[in-house]
Formats: sequence, structure tokens, C-alpha cells
Amino acid sequence: MAAAWCLRWSLSRAGAGLLPPPTRYTRRALHKQGDGTEFQSIYSLDKLYPESKGVDTAWKVPEDASSDIPLDRLKISYCRSSGPGGQNVNKVNSKAEVRFHLATADWITEPVREKIALAHKNKINRSGELILTSESSRYQFRNLADCLQKIRDMIAEASQEPTQPSKEDARLQRLRIENMNRERLKQKRIHSAIKTSRRVDVD
Repeated sequence: MAAAWCLRWSLSRAGAGLLPPPTRYTRRALHKQGDGTEFQSIYSLDKLYPESKGVDTAWKVPEDASSDIPLDRLKISYCRSSGPGGQNVNKVNSKAEVRFHLATADWITEPVREKIALAHKNKINRSGELILTSESSRYQFRNLADCLQKIRDMIAEASQEPTQPSKEDARLQRLRIENMNRERLKQKRIHSAIKTSRRVDVD
């Protein structure tokens, strides 16, 4: 038994000596793909903003907008997050905060700025800065992209023109309001009759 074990051990040592040495790759070569291009993380700027024209713009705004939104007009900061991530949130500034002065944001048309100020007045501080935060992810770039998407949605929502209701919709709305008022007055009369029945006449 011991002889068989010694034989297997010697054969394994001899076979290992016949194998070629393992190939060593440089650290830079590991980031090269098969076509020769460099590997990019899914959190890289090119993949977060695929339609961006350069490093000076956050993204390409919709076609109905007049110009791109410059990053240098935004104040971007990071702080501790209370979102998901376990102990990681206690060590990394993953929460993103984006703010800009709404009244002087000339890259947004004045009617759109007025609509944003009315619809999101609770997000504007005393200095007139619109503040947006995101801590939905444990990654800074994801939270930053979420803040920028919120601004883009605000602009797109405020840029929409209100639709005029049709005659049929206006008639249904008027009937609905009349029925609501009729029911309200009916309940009021019932409540008044109950209160009157409880009244006691004093001689």
C-alpha cells in the first residue's frame, strides 16, 4: 500500500515537471478585449451618458429643447448615504446632491422655469437653488445619474403644453361636478335634520 502511494506521488511530480509554465499576463493586458479595444466598466461616463457630446455636458437633452445642459452650471457634491449598502454607506460618500440657481438658469426657458418653480417649490431653498438628491444606490455615479435624470424629467414635464379638453370631456366633467354638489347638499340636509331632531324645546 505504501509502495503504491509512493509510486503515484513520484509519477505526479514527474508529470508536473513536464507541464509548461503558466502564462503570465501583464495587468494592462487583462483589460484588453478580443478586438483590441480597452474594457470599460458599466459605470463609466461613456455608458452612463451615451448621447453626451463631451465631458462638459451632462447629457443630450430631448429634441424639443434649445441647448444642452452644461455640467459647470451645476453644483455636485457627495455625502454619507442612508440607503442600501450595509457598512459601506458608513465609509463612502455615495449620496449625490445636485443643485443650481433656478432663476438664473438661462439654459431653461423662462416659462419652463416658472412651471418648475411652482411645481417643485418645496425643493427650492431660500437662495433660490433647486436641490435634488439621490441615495437609491451604493454607487456615486448611479446616484448622480439619477439626480440628472430627475432634472431632465422636470424639464420635459414642464415643457409639455396643457391639452384642451374636448366637448364631450367638458360635458362629463360638468355633470360630475353637478352630481358631487347635489350629493353634498343632500348629505348636508340629512345632517341638519338629525341635529334638529336632537334639539329639546325648553318651556
